[in-house]
Amino acid sequence: MLDKLQSIKERFEEVGQLIVLPESMADMSKYAKLTKEYKDLEKIVAVYDEYILVLQNISSSKEILDKEKDPDFREMAKAELDELKERKEELENELKQLLIPKDPNDSKDCILEIRGGTGGDEAAIFAGDLFRMYERFCEMQNWKLTVLDLTFGSAGGYKEIIATISGADVYGMMKYESGVHRVQRVPATESQGRVHTSAASVAVLPEMDEVEVHLDMNDIRKDTYCSSGPGGQSVNTTYSAVRLTHNPTGLVVTCQDEKSQIKNFEKALKVLRSRLYEIELAKHNESVGAQRKSMVGSGDRSDKIRTYNYPQSRVTDHRINKTVYNLPEVMDGHIEEFISALRFAENLEKMQSSGLEE
Repeated sequence: MLDKLQSIKERFEEVGQLIVLPESMADMSKYAKLTKEYKDLEKIVAVYDEYILVLQNISSSKEILDKEKDPDFREMAKAELDELKERKEELENELKQLLIPKDPNDSKDCILEIRGGTGGDEAAIFAGDLFRMYERFCEMQNWKLTVLDLTFGSAGGYKEIIATISGADVYGMMKYESGVHRVQRVPATESQGRVHTSAASVAVLPEMDEVEVHLDMNDIRKDTYCSSGPGGQSVNTTYSAVRLTHNPTGLVVTCQDEKSQIKNFEKALKVLRSRLYEIELAKHNESVGAQRKSMVGSGDRSDKIRTYNYPQSRVTDHRINKTVYNLPEVMDGHIEEFISALRFAENLEKMQSSGLEE
């Protein structure tokens, strides 16, 4: 671990020199990447420097104990040594956490897409319940959630709803929600009182910018139309809603959130970039398929990840076999217990694969 930390410190010093070069400052993309790398490495180097100082002080305290005869001095040195050893252990644990390979997208905002799956009207109602759960969670985190586009279900809820979420560490927390969510309950439309199983899919995509995903505007067809709300009534009479079609992939993105066509166009482009990134990431993961797939990271959107059982008030996350019996609280946005457990499991997995944990 010390060798790895020393090489990180050397890279930190190298990046510090590169940032101030005129050619780096002239290239905004390069400058932004170097600045981000410098800040990320700075956190590790600060802890590493303290760790080295603690090791040196431990050595000095041991030397005093070996040579010093005065009982008072020896007692002071022993007390200091005990404190230093405790701090050494704390710093080692902190360094292990800092050395875990980071997902570069964790600090990004995200696109949230929820779609009703199997179960007809009940699936759309459940998709609406999931959206309200995430809406409450975002409020608790002081994040901003903005709906971009939606299609209402005939009996309530949403056949599909797409939103952006912005704030601190948004994708790093929300990425664990990607996958199929299953509900077991008696639907409002069920007259016999039988429990039905329905599902909704959730996709969480990191919001990508122009530098990271380049779009050729010649590949995009832009259509405009009037925004509409529930029941199809006209929201406004101007052609402010935007539909973008990416010809090479056939991807279609719509946005009618803003009254301004320009703003809707910009938001639709963000969603399109994120979806194209997801496609490229899937190809990359397939090409390196020999590597062990993480069980708790941002998995495939077709993976069944969680079951919400209403009769038993039970919520089970199948990736980590975690079950809680407080379904009303979970549906009210209290999902941090699952996210923390999933993050811990993923970090442990990464530590083991990196050789940081025996």
